[in-house]
Amino acid sequence: MPNSIGMPNTTAPAIRAAAGRYYHRFGPIERVMHVFLMLTFIGCAITGVPLLFADHAWAGVLVKFMGGFRGAALIHRICAAVMIVVFVGHVLRVFVKSFMAEDWLSVFWGPNSLVPNLKDGQDLVAMFKWFLGMGPRPQFDRYTYWEKFDYWAVFWGMFIIGGSGLMLWFPDFFSLLLPGWVFNIAMIVHGEEALLAVGFIFTIHFFNGHLRPEKFPMDLVIFTGRLPEHELKEERPIEYARLVREGRLAALEADPPRAETLMFGRVLGSIGLILGLLTIVIIIYSALF
Repeated sequence: MPNSIGMPNTTAPAIRAAAGRYYHRFGPIERVMHVFLMLTFIGCAITGVPLLFADHAWAGVLVKFMGGFRGAALIHRICAAVMIVVFVGHVLRVFVKSFMAEDWLSVFWGPNSLVPNLKDGQDLVAMFKWFLGMGPRPQFDRYTYWEKFDYWAVFWGMFIIGGSGLMLWFPDFFSLLLPGWVFNIAMIVHGEEALLAVGFIFTIHFFNGHLRPEKFPMDLVIFTGRLPEHELKEERPIEYARLVREGRLAALEADPPRAETLMFGRVLGSIGLILGLLTIVIIIYSALF
């Protein structure tokens, strides 16, 4: 999601020097939204996947822990409703931010934008060259091409999964507007697209965000909202240079993450990783056998 910056710095210089400098990357609203999105996505996945593999023994066992299929359906719908609220809130924040900005185009097409641009394609090509030892590692700005890919994979998936899910949730209302055969398509689309989303989030996104060698076993920045100075310099040198050039770096300086915040991130992130990876193992097993 797009991040708020420009948060005030209140850290004493002596403490910063001892702990190492940190800089704000995600604001409180973005972090809270990500937590709710993460929890509701996992909730929808755990309650929805058993329906796709209802003929397997593990599906019945898992559903029993959720109070049967009615209980699983209730949890699924609660998670879906919260996820929709988070998504709509995010979209509204983006448009309000653009409306209040002096240059609204920069919100959608600037260095802080998640909209893909030509440089992202060039970075992708350069990254493959780097993998093969044919060139240097590309330098990144605030968002990398894989972060933008993660974002848009979820964004457009919300319309497909959310739209088809609402049709199945409120068939009486939508039957007044749409022919009956559309609901058959909605059922197929909802299940298959959801399975694709689960596979993507619990593999590609997990790897990009947490399991890459430089981030293993977990990147906590989405929970703490703060990035160490060395990571900003090494991983996002273009952003770092721009902030220095514009004189905005000092305004982003932050306190080191508190121990409670780090523990919260590790616990919640670990639960998410374990549940996600177990879900992928179950899906692969069920597909093969």
